Amino acid sequence: MKKTYKVAGHKFAVIMPDNDPAWNEMHNYEPFVTADADDCIFVAEQVDAVPDDPNKEKIAICCNAPREPRIEVYKRENKWLMNVAPTFDTPVCFRFSLDERFQKVQFQIINYWNFSFNTMMKLVFAFATTYRDTLQIHSSVTMKDGKGYMFLGRSGTGKSTHSQLWIKNIEGCELMNDDNPVIRVGEDGVVRVYGSPWSGKTPCYRNLEAPIGAIVNLRQAPKNAIRRLSVVEAYASLYTSFTGMKFVKELADGYHAANVKLINSVPIYELECLPDADAAFLCYNTVSQQ
Repeated sequence: MKKTYKVAGHKFAVIMPDNDPAWNEMHNYEPFVTADADDCIFVAEQVDAVPDDPNKEKIAICCNAPREPRIEVYKRENKWLMNVAPTFDTPVCFRFSLDERFQKVQFQIINYWNFSFNTMMKLVFAFATTYRDTLQIHSSVTMKDGKGYMFLGRSGTGKSTHSQLWIKNIEGCELMNDDNPVIRVGEDGVVRVYGSPWSGKTPCYRNLEAPIGAIVNLRQAPKNAIRRLSVVEAYASLYTSFTGMKFVKELADGYHAANVKLINSVPIYELECLPDADAAFLCYNTVSQQ
């Protein structure tokens, strides 16, 4: 069976056996199903085995914390090889083989398939769209009056909390995505944010889009204060939040080009804040005036 999905205007396809139980677990992808299967940016096909290559070159082994996913990245001639494990010290549960431009993908499910599939689909999408003015970013997004307002920051800063403060205290707000929305610079020059099948611990998989009203980097503080960032500050603030392999030059160039267009089109702020309604009102009253 082949299913095609459309996220941020980019189509990709997944091929697995018709009776594979994995289809029953892909509920977060259903809002993004499309009947238009032409011009997919990548096609991911399940295979019985993705052979390991003893001559592969290690590019990186990524794991931000012992209990977070371990992603092994290798290169062999014109192919990428990737292994994923749920934590730093657990066995590989998912294996990928990708061509150089991330268009043809083969994957093997070894164990913990749902965790692995979501992790790798998210990464492959980020890689394949790098050359298309598209960025996947760790952020919570709230919609208000037809615009998307993005809140980002380090883990535990309160991105989800701040979104909920807007929703609870400011009439007409709704959540678009709570962890991994997608930003795309359109051919018309308008920068839009899109919902995605990836939303962290909050099940918010909405096929929505909106022009970005503002991006706000959150910092916990003993008082509420907001300021607009300079171009240099904005660039650094956003770059650290993108999903992808920034250590690969070809991909880093794509992130850089899209980030430059983004910061020249969208106002970027820093909000020092408490987790209270006053912080939400201060933020909204400031950024909504742009």
